[in-house]
Amino acid sequence: MTCWYEGPLAAFDTETTGVDVESDRIVSAAVVVQDAPGCRPRVTRWLVNPGVPVPAGATEVHGLTDEHLQRNGRWPAPVMEEIARELGEQAAAGRPLVVMNAPFDLTLLDRELRRHRASSLGRYMESSPLCVLDPRVLDKHLDRYRKGRRTLTDLCAHYEVVLDGAHDAAADAQASLDVVRAVGRRFASRLEHLSPAELHTLQAVWHAAQARGLQAWFARSGSLETVDPAWPMRTELREAA
Repeated sequence: MTCWYEGPLAAFDTETTGVDVESDRIVSAAVVVQDAPGCRPRVTRWLVNPGVPVPAGATEVHGLTDEHLQRNGRWPAPVMEEIARELGEQAAAGRPLVVMNAPFDLTLLDRELRRHRASSLGRYMESSPLCVLDPRVLDKHLDRYRKGRRTLTDLCAHYEVVLDGAHDAAADAQASLDVVRAVGRRFASRLEHLSPAELHTLQAVWHAAQARGLQAWFARSGSLETVDPAWPMRTELREAA
């Protein structure tokens, strides 16, 4: 029987105005669907005019300027609806959804839905809950003592995955999907007996443990930074900007 990491997967990624999930905005997004390793992926892209200025620092990361987004981007409300429906369709089809650092992208999408649609991501998943695979959480748990950073670029280098055009939503989504397949193959003896649904539940536990460890390190370092243990989406909701 084909293991989950050799079967159909979808992946989701965003580019944004910043790193605050409560106040920043999505400027581009992509969903990549691949039926098996090596198969031609099906890619859906969105470009968004966020209606707020894009900081220069964000533009330096993803290359999307205010001028470009105002000329070519769509208004957020219909885009967020389309993205949420697409993720709901992937869940209904039984495809696990790969999201690198899921609490960022999924929480930001949820806040955008609340801001522009008076809705939430959960409302689109009521009949078929998302089954998320987060390469960052999987890698940190399965290879916890490896030193070094674990950004998508770092994971691609470690697992020998090609990343063409980093910080393009579609490229990052495809690379995240390829990393998850590579993680599955490398740790097959520990993963092949687990279903994606079981892994989803386990990742919530693993992420919480990882967050507690990082929080303890911050405390020892005298940092006031806090780490949210929730996964795959943060539950705390401040007033959306």
